[in-house]
Amino acid sequence: MTKVPRHEFVPVEVQPYAYLNRPLPIGFDKTISQPFMVAVMTDLLEVKPDDVVLEIGTGLGYQTAVLAELAGRVYSVEIIDELAQRAVHVLKRQGYTNVEVRVANGYLGWPEHAPFDKMMVTAAPDLIPTPLINQLKPGGRMVIPVGLPDAQQLVLVEKDQNGRITTKEIMPVLFSLLEGSEAASVASWLTENRMGFRLSLSSCRSIYAAALPGEAKQPFPKRCAQVLQRYKP
Repeated sequence: MTKVPRHEFVPVEVQPYAYLNRPLPIGFDKTISQPFMVAVMTDLLEVKPDDVVLEIGTGLGYQTAVLAELAGRVYSVEIIDELAQRAVHVLKRQGYTNVEVRVANGYLGWPEHAPFDKMMVTAAPDLIPTPLINQLKPGGRMVIPVGLPDAQQLVLVEKDQNGRITTKEIMPVLFSLLEGSEAASVASWLTENRMGFRLSLSSCRSIYAAALPGEAKQPFPKRCAQVLQRYKP
């Protein structure tokens, strides 16, 4: 991490705070993780010089650069085009040639370059995405925040040589939601419909879980919307 100039990967207005142990805004309601979290997640991944790494959530490329210092090749997926373009510019300016950035939904991974030795995910799904598990090489490791905003855990995922998956919770964390996950879909729906009252995602999920069996067959976001409308004051 000492080789990567963190201030180059944040907006100019927050560069004076780049080396404080705190997350910093990078635009589009996204942040760059605090140095402590970057260090913990990178250490858990145990990256080797010949590893091919998939990163979900490029942001402005700081974590990408840290991984590029350690791995043979890094493939990074960012859903916001402007962030991805800025990250590519900074990474090139810093001389990284072993990184490729793609604008896409990271929930689906990057199947064209799978399988991956290691995976780093910097946004939280409510459950570990099946596409990412499938794209993890036997013997590989994934570090990913998992859960709804009020109950997220940093999780280490390991796949053994027989394809068996084990998980270990490391610590409570708070990350933005991974697009494509159930929780993110509900959050988007709530925002788009500008509901005139507050209801947490965990409460919404509980209501959905208690729904009648016939109703519960509907996709969660649609079902949640119907419940919210029903209970709107």
